[in-house]
Amino acid sequence: MILDSLKNKEQYVALHPRFKQVFDFIDNTDVAALECGRHDIDGDNIFVNVQELDLKARSEARLELHRKYIDIQLLLKGPAEEFGWSEKKDCLKPEADFDEQKDVQFFTDEPQCFYSVGEGQFSILYPEDGHAPMLGEGHVKKCIFKILL
Repeated sequence: MILDSLKNKEQYVALHPRFKQVFDFIDNTDVAALECGRHDIDGDNIFVNVQELDLKARSEARLELHRKYIDIQLLLKGPAEEFGWSEKKDCLKPEADFDEQKDVQFFTDEPQCFYSVGEGQFSILYPEDGHAPMLGEGHVKKCIFKILL
């Protein structure tokens, strides 16, 4: 898991061959003006889901794991969004089997820790990172970039 500000994004382009394309998209697109829903950047290799939603209480945290995609979650507007986080090895209580089509499995384990993402900040979440997003109070708009491994 990585947490940083967009002003430092260049430090992360070497971590994956598709990260530069994501950050270039952010630089060249008014992402805050994008309508909610999926927007393809490079087909199923890179796309972004734009969401507006009400945050929920920590007690409703559901850890999730992915197998095929890395997430870069960027907060566009609203109060700080909290995330729960746990190592994959500590996600032991699945709610259901892995959903191959949606590339997600949810867990009811308690997160090991919590962290906050403010406006203009992003979190990079690898398949090793169990994460429970959308926690806190208030209404947010965010981008979830999906990057094929």
